[in-house]
Order: sequence, then C-alpha cells, then structure tokens
Amino acid sequence: MRAGHATYACGAALGFLGDLAVGDPRRGHPVAAFGRAAAAVERGLWRDHRGYGAAHTALCAGGAALGAALLSRSVRRCAPARIALTAAATWAVLGGTTLGREARAIGGALEAGDLDVARERLPHLCGRDPQSLDGPQMARAVVESVAENTSDAVVGALVWGAVGGVPGLVAFRAVNTLDAMVGHKSDRYRRYGWASARLDDVAGWPGARLTALLATAAGPDPRGAWRAWRADGKRHPSPNAGPVEASFAGALGVRLGGTLAYAGRVEHRPVLNGGARAVEGADIARAVRLSRRVSALALATTVGARIAVGAVRAARRTRRPR
Repeated sequence: MRAGHATYACGAALGFLGDLAVGDPRRGHPVAAFGRAAAAVERGLWRDHRGYGAAHTALCAGGAALGAALLSRSVRRCAPARIALTAAATWAVLGGTTLGREARAIGGALEAGDLDVARERLPHLCGRDPQSLDGPQMARAVVESVAENTSDAVVGALVWGAVGGVPGLVAFRAVNTLDAMVGHKSDRYRRYGWASARLDDVAGWPGARLTALLATAAGPDPRGAWRAWRADGKRHPSPNAGPVEASFAGALGVRLGGTLAYAGRVEHRPVLNGGARAVEGADIARAVRLSRRVSALALATTVGARIAVGAVRAARRTRRPR
C-alpha cells in the first residue's frame, strides 16, 4: 500500500470516528464559516444573471478547493500531519451524527404526540414549512431528509475524498453548501443559483448511486429497495434525491413523496414505493439506523477502492520495462 493511500485511509477513518463521537459543534463550524464567506461574496456580486451566479460558484467552491490543495501540499512530506489534516477535513465535512441526532429528536416528539416540539425542530433538518404538516407528514419529511442527507452529508463527501483527498472532501462540501444556499428555484436564485445547482447535481451523482446501492444491500428489504429504485428513482425531480429516497422507501417498506410545502410554495412530487404504507414516527429511528449502516459501508467502500486503485497503479509501474 502506498504511503499516500495509507495516510488517507487512516485520516478518513479517524475523521469518521470523530463525527460519530462529537458530531457538529454548535459554534465555530468550518462549514458555517464557509457559508458566511459565500454570503458575503453574494452580497457584493449578486445580479439576476447566470453569469454572475457562475462566477459566485467558481470563486467560492474554487477558492475552498484551492485552499485545501495548498494545505495538503504544505504537509505532503509529513505523514502524521497528512493524517491529521485528512481527519480534520473528514470530520468537518461529514454530518451524519448531527443528522441522526436531529431526526431522532423529532421522532421522539412525534411518538410522544408533541407536534409543537416536532414543528419547532423540523427546520433544523429540512426546509419544509412545519406549520402546514401533521404528524405523519412530518415523519415522512424527516425520513426523506435522512435519506437525502445520507448521500449529501456523508457518502458523497467520502466518494470525492477517495478521488481527490482533502481537496476533494472540501470541494464537495463547498458545492453542496452553495446549492443549499442559492440553488433553489426562488425568484432571487432561479438564474443566479443555476450554476451551483447544476454543479451539485454533477458532484452528487456518484455518491447518490452508491448510497442507493448500499441502502439496497444493507436495508431490511433488499428486493423491495431494488424494485422501488428501479421503478421510481427516475420519477423524482432531483436526479440524485430520486434514487436515494426510492431505495430508502423500498428498504424500509414505506411510501415517500407526494405533496409538500416550502415557505408558501407547494410542490406535488411523484409517490415513491406507492404500494407501501405511510411513514410513522417509529420509522424515523429505522431510517437513522439504515443511514448509519450505509455511512459505515461507504467509508469501507471508498477507502478500499482508493487503496485498490493505488495498488493496481503501483503494480503496473513495477511491470513497465526500464
């Protein structure tokens, strides 16, 4: 195993364990600092124009990736420093523990019948309008958010970390954060956020497919997950959320999708795994457990793939005639 692949594997594993142990801090999170910087750039650059939005995306995501690349280069000769940098970057970009914590809190409130607490906490997890949702609708929103964010907040980052090391981790999180900030189809961001949304679709494509595959393999109903993914994954308006939510729906044996509301804007989405029952509060804990299994398998898969590719390349180099 080449030293570079070994240090990445150690650092990624340590960062993953760090997220499991402590989750996201309430203050001073690096992703929040990036978001504030991106908002400052937007205030100075915003025009109702795709070109300005593309410039915003390039400046913010490109700047984050360049900074990470320079940091990686500065520690390339010191293995402990490379491990530490990879661990810190992995911890910073992953959000699986906080995702599960917030989802479980809402699930507990729903099972206790406390809809007011559930509505109060729902905006911590997703952008739905909580006042327009009853208990089952909130449970469905949480399960959908757990599924989608397993891909966005964990698996996608691990995929790009395996491909590009620390710059890959940071670049993916920057792109995903920009999409959350400006990538939605409001009047302000329909054109300005177009580049961020399209780049996020491209960056999220491999992670979403790996998430769906692992959810199918690790879930309680692999056949149901596979059927729902194949039948309904392409019906979702998002090319990446579709396979993920459909595979989770099939794995858990529940029905997702349908009508939802975002701050006064109503959307009618296709139903995923339509023959199944509606989501209940107890399904939230099941979704979180599935998310954790998928996340752990994603770490093993991506690190293993990086090591395997490195070994194949090293073997090819040794076979070349001198």
